[in-house]
Amino acid sequence: MHIAPTLRRRGLLAAAAGLPLPFVRAARAQPSGEPYVMGTLFPMSGPNAEYGEAFTRGAQLALSHIAADNMLRRPIRLQAEDSQALPQPSVVGMNKLVNVDRAVWVLVSWTATSKAVAPIGDRAKVIMVNGGAVGPDLAGLSPYFWNVIALAHLEVPVMVGYLTRQRNVKRVALIYVDDPLGDAILGQLRAELPKAGAELVGSFSVPRAAQQFGPVAARVRQTRPDAVYVASFGGQQSQIIKGLRDNGVTQIICSYSAFSIDSVRQLPEAVGALYTTQKLDFESGDPVTRRFAAEFRARYNQTPVAYHANYYNAAYLFGLLARQVEQAGGEVNGDALREAMLRTRSFDLVGGRGTFDEQGNLMTQMQVNEIKGAGRSEIVQG
Repeated sequence: MHIAPTLRRRGLLAAAAGLPLPFVRAARAQPSGEPYVMGTLFPMSGPNAEYGEAFTRGAQLALSHIAADNMLRRPIRLQAEDSQALPQPSVVGMNKLVNVDRAVWVLVSWTATSKAVAPIGDRAKVIMVNGGAVGPDLAGLSPYFWNVIALAHLEVPVMVGYLTRQRNVKRVALIYVDDPLGDAILGQLRAELPKAGAELVGSFSVPRAAQQFGPVAARVRQTRPDAVYVASFGGQQSQIIKGLRDNGVTQIICSYSAFSIDSVRQLPEAVGALYTTQKLDFESGDPVTRRFAAEFRARYNQTPVAYHANYYNAAYLFGLLARQVEQAGGEVNGDALREAMLRTRSFDLVGGRGTFDEQGNLMTQMQVNEIKGAGRSEIVQG
């Protein structure tokens, strides 16, 4: 039996997510005058709620700027669904956003949950934008799934290069969460360390719900590493850092962009830890970055981090693209927004001029940051 390529791709997406593909209607046009609906699938409860709050703050600021600048003829309503950073609640939330709220643009996060909801958004032709998950297989997941964050295949080589060239690291141990994100970073380290003349001397998988890491830290110490890479997120990564230090592991601790949250940067045991992010200079002279940084500090009494910028960009991009569609007299839907992105490609966003590739990945430079304590980080390479 012949299967059309588009249907085959959607079936593969569902199989990759390990979930049945639910019935999803193509997104219906919203009646003229009603707000555009922008959905969010963030963890708003549970151990990863800190991320959901950070992601939401970035998006909210972007929507306030879109409204203040009268960019669109209709307002935008932000509709939040609690993903709990888990696939099943995310699928439920995505179905509601698509079939009930008629969202045309959904902000997503987490590798496993993104892969779970991608078939739904793909079938409904709803744009999904990720600013938090870094699994390399999120690139090209769907024509309607875009990334405004550097994925692991960009983050890990930068950290490996810095460790080996600037810190003379030869032996790296990995503690990684047992999920697609952890598996992806394990694969990247296995590939990149030998290229740099280093080796992975131990890899230790931990369950998502684990919070006690004394035995794992003891096994890490026995590998005599020069650095320990932590591939986890939320409250768990803070407990891993504490477990390592409490059990006598004094070597460099490093990670990807998940370390940029305040609960890690304020942790005394995390002082000296390294993490990668896309290149962001909040003191930059470009007007979008300057406006974002100043108004974020004023609104939230907080210095912004990469996640705030990512979800600002993810939401602000909707305003830029929807304005193009409106001005051309078109209907603001997934296909029209995607056509506008592919036609334009480059946009003024936080961090400077950003350019998307054909798969919807924002191309960006990278930097390495070092935690200095009391919520501060400094750029050590970038």
